[in-house]
Amino acid sequence: MYDEILVPTDGSEAVDRALDHAVRLATDHDATLHALYVVDQRIATANSGDLHDDVVEDLESQGETAVDAVADAAAAAGLDAETHIAHGTPDTEIVEYADEAGIDVIVMSPEGKSPRERIRSLGSVSDRVADDASVPVFLIK
Repeated sequence: MYDEILVPTDGSEAVDRALDHAVRLATDHDATLHALYVVDQRIATANSGDLHDDVVEDLESQGETAVDAVADAAAAAGLDAETHIAHGTPDTEIVEYADEAGIDVIVMSPEGKSPRERIRSLGSVSDRVADDASVPVFLIK
């Protein structure tokens, strides 16, 4: 039923809860886990000028750490994993990746960001993904 499972990650502790569920689901279905981190272009654009490249590099480094953690959890469970870092608006990139990669289900946490960060980003990424995705979205609180 599920061959390809997407775990969007922002590197927060909330992702760990979603990852536990995704690993169990992938184990039950012998599925591949896909880890996706999105470098939020809104943050990079807001830091134009001399700091732009440093900000993007820092976000990409955080992304590598985040997707590697998902890949490590998959490997520990004997699962295959694919990692990807995208640039853009998180909800849009998650939905596009799911469509392009043939994802069967998205497993994510709605609690990755603090309330202040959610206000600044105009709502919950997970809400927009759940609204726009063409596949099931499991939100793990």
